[in-house]
Amino acid sequence: MFENKVHIVSFDNPFPPNYGGVIDVFYKLKALHELGIKITLHAFEYGRKPTTELNKYCEKVYYYERRTFVNPFMGSLPYIVSTRKDDLLLENLLTDNSPILFEGLHTCYFLAHPQLKKRFKIIRMHNVEHEYYAKLEDAESNFFKKYFFSKEAVRLKEYEKIIQHANLVLAISPNDELYFKQQHKNVKHITAFHSNNKMSNLIGKGDYILYHGNLSVGENDEAARFLVNTVFNDMDTPFYIAGNKPSTVLKKSIEGKPHIKLFEHLSTEQITELVQNAQINVLPTFQNTGVKLKLINVLFQGRFVVANSTMVNNTGMEELCIIANTPAEFKKAIQKLMDQIFTEEEIEKRKHILQSRFDNHKNASELISFIS
Repeated sequence: MFENKVHIVSFDNPFPPNYGGVIDVFYKLKALHELGIKITLHAFEYGRKPTTELNKYCEKVYYYERRTFVNPFMGSLPYIVSTRKDDLLLENLLTDNSPILFEGLHTCYFLAHPQLKKRFKIIRMHNVEHEYYAKLEDAESNFFKKYFFSKEAVRLKEYEKIIQHANLVLAISPNDELYFKQQHKNVKHITAFHSNNKMSNLIGKGDYILYHGNLSVGENDEAARFLVNTVFNDMDTPFYIAGNKPSTVLKKSIEGKPHIKLFEHLSTEQITELVQNAQINVLPTFQNTGVKLKLINVLFQGRFVVANSTMVNNTGMEELCIIANTPAEFKKAIQKLMDQIFTEEEIEKRKHILQSRFDNHKNASELISFIS
């Protein structure tokens, strides 16, 4: 019987919620707490220090050190799994009989453990991981990183079989839901949890275009280079790129283009300000798994959005964006939108769609009903 208690095993410390996966984890546990669920959080940490902030939402918080000294090229287990093996986690999970929510394949080392056989176990799939790593390989130029991503993709594909030991698989996107339904009899779709409680778009007009993302991720750096080299190469419209750890190749591609500015080491608040004040947020992606939280954020916070089909297909947000796939289509959309005023009517149109599909409390209630 479900007693309003749940264990959540997170692949990383979810505070501060400032990148993709941990944003979903943090705002999920916050919404569950607000609905009366008592949470025991287990978080692997590697660089993000423990914080008392999480104690506001969790009855107990346990931290485990990620074993990053493991050779990433050795063994049959995926590196993202083998580095998150800690016997103390199993011991702490066994202190009661509450359901367990494993965040990503990363945290599933004990999923099939005999002592957890009778527990209700859920896996939140943030991606089809082996496809994600294969795309990281494609976008990577460093030989050793490329080889690691290739090897990890193969290991993740094999390791995926472990999901059979879960009672429920929670897919983050409709595309991922279709994929996992081929392998598991109980797959549900609950979209990404996020930071937006209300619309915060600004009416009016901006004078620059923005692309933002964690540039240490090859996919995001590749998208930024695509924009610099093929869209803004012969335009003089101000174009801002915001993100940490851009590649040397990206930095070089910006040289000699005074209309393009790169912003690093910005706070979440500074990035939100850039998103809100931009005339257009451009969002190409070459990775079609998961849900892009960037897309949800810019629709809640920004003005016009130009995205490619890979970013928006089957998300329910298609009609809220201008779709462009080729450099010529991006240029045409940008030229058309730069002189338009963003109106209250546009915000109301978004509100109707976004607040019905991306409401954190509604989605948390649905998750609780699945467990119950």
